[in-house]
Amino acid sequence: MSDIKPETTPETTSENFTFTLKATSGKARLGEITMPRGTIRTPAFMPVGTVGTVKAMYLDQVKEGGADIILGNTYHLMLRPGPERVARLGGLHELIRWPGPILTDSGGFQVMSLSGLRKLDEQGVTFKSHVDGSLHHMSPERSIEIQGLLDSDIQMQLDECVALPNEPREIERAMELSLRWAERCRVAFGTQPGKAMFGIVQGGDQPALRIRSAEGLKQLDLKGYSIGGLAVGEPQAVMLEMLGITLPVLPVEKPRYLMGVGTPDDMLKSVAEGIDMFDCVMPTRSGRHGLAFTRRGKVNIRNARHAEDIRPLDDQSSCPAARDYSRAYLHHLVRSNEALGGMLLSWNNLSYYQELMQGIRKAIAENRFEDFKAETIEMWNRGDIDKL
Repeated sequence: MSDIKPETTPETTSENFTFTLKATSGKARLGEITMPRGTIRTPAFMPVGTVGTVKAMYLDQVKEGGADIILGNTYHLMLRPGPERVARLGGLHELIRWPGPILTDSGGFQVMSLSGLRKLDEQGVTFKSHVDGSLHHMSPERSIEIQGLLDSDIQMQLDECVALPNEPREIERAMELSLRWAERCRVAFGTQPGKAMFGIVQGGDQPALRIRSAEGLKQLDLKGYSIGGLAVGEPQAVMLEMLGITLPVLPVEKPRYLMGVGTPDDMLKSVAEGIDMFDCVMPTRSGRHGLAFTRRGKVNIRNARHAEDIRPLDDQSSCPAARDYSRAYLHHLVRSNEALGGMLLSWNNLSYYQELMQGIRKAIAENRFEDFKAETIEMWNRGDIDKL
């Protein structure tokens, strides 16, 4: 896949939010979302810019690497620098110098996972900031208000995400609450030309609950639908099973976003089920810890075998970080805890994720996705190049 030249980021825009399904290969879908700030080619990987920065990356690099859209996080941005301040500064796009679309998650997952103190009820969730211990309340309406102040292009409903495994009764309670919150978010979002609000399917690892959640959200006639509450501790097989059960319930003509996923293998197999959009901190977080993703699988650059290896990570890659720097230098940087090491590996990883998406899109357009999937997995299974 690395011999494919990077696609030019499309400049096509539309005054409205539209999704066009352009081709299929099996259940895999090739599509395009157009909106005022640009076009998103799907399947798409969206780099995570939690607090207004894709960690260890210049946003120019992120764009040049092939990303059409990035994420921001409602929870983190409401704490620092604050949504009202971001609005006064011209909105998140202006503040961070990203002209393309931005998707913001609702903050629900972070409230549940990061807050040391929280109280959840029908109205919303009261929680203690992990930054300074201050108390905050987030309702479905406030979540949408914050995302509006940030000037987000795709806004997510507030939901409750429970960890897996869990008791079916607890999963059902959270799913039903999330459905009620979705309706309140839809009302709060109202009509915003050119923007979209996505609902989030919950239901844990319970097939009947996933179906009920998807059917309930479908009735709200939203512009897109997300699958939440997966990749939270369950095996990959369970995740794929839930996708196989849930996706047939959702409208064919609307985009489908699998939240927080994942590894290249997770994404490849989820595209095969019909997923259109992904996000994950894994490429940048792994890069900062010395782990590289390549067409030959994962490479732990901290290992001693790389200490005197003058070869690059991948001499066929279009990314300078993978192609132009020796493994010996990358090893030295990472072992010395130099910031540049994490920057170069994050650059490599995000570039590889985008090259994978590009290869997937090309394969679907040519109706050979299953062959591409098999070839890609076979290349990963070969493992890294032999030691010198």
